[in-house]
Amino acid sequence: MLCLFVAIALLLSNGFMVSPAFAQDPAIQSFNPQEFLRSALKWVESLGYIGGLVFMLIYIVSTVAFIPGSLLTLGAGVLFGVVLGSLYVFVGATLGAIAAFLVGRYLARDWIGKKIEGNQKFAAIDRAVAHEGFKIVLLTRLSPVFPFNLLNYAFGVTGVTLKDYALASVGMFPGTVMYVYIGSLAGDIARIGSENQPTDSTLQWVIRIVGFIATVAVTLYVTSIARKAISEISN
Repeated sequence: MLCLFVAIALLLSNGFMVSPAFAQDPAIQSFNPQEFLRSALKWVESLGYIGGLVFMLIYIVSTVAFIPGSLLTLGAGVLFGVVLGSLYVFVGATLGAIAAFLVGRYLARDWIGKKIEGNQKFAAIDRAVAHEGFKIVLLTRLSPVFPFNLLNYAFGVTGVTLKDYALASVGMFPGTVMYVYIGSLAGDIARIGSENQPTDSTLQWVIRIVGFIATVAVTLYVTSIARKAISEISN
């Protein structure tokens, strides 16, 4: 079921990203997301008191634009420290995820609906996911396996309510704190994402273990929901 979510999101994103006119644009071809974000972090560093607000706005835009936010998350640790950095990343990521969810829901849901119109099994699964939306979104947020940016859009075309989707964003917080802390160890934006970036092996193992458990849990849970929904239709 989650593979379906990802596939839908990929279709939506590919509609913009792989069109010939878009791909041949010299500005797009030369665009380097990491360098762009690194420059943005340096700019934020020079802004003083309003830096936190601008950082959150950049995070929101990056999330909607499918730009991976890992560099921003690590950079938050350098610029703001663990406490403020975690807060800014969490707020920015949550608002960005909600914005992408709304885009997926109101700009793509009708199109997807037409494609699966009359498919009773899909409709049943969609209703089941909507009923258990909070738990499913929460588990996917705890797992690093499921692509954050893609799922934001993909969940928008399911029956998950905006309330459950937004509240389940709390699942991002543990990983956010861990990565912001790792970023804070760098002490310099130039070291973020480089081979010289310091790491914390204990935290990395914690992230891997939590992510593995969440991945297994959400896979089994969603599979169970899908089977029950299909069984109800079949009977």
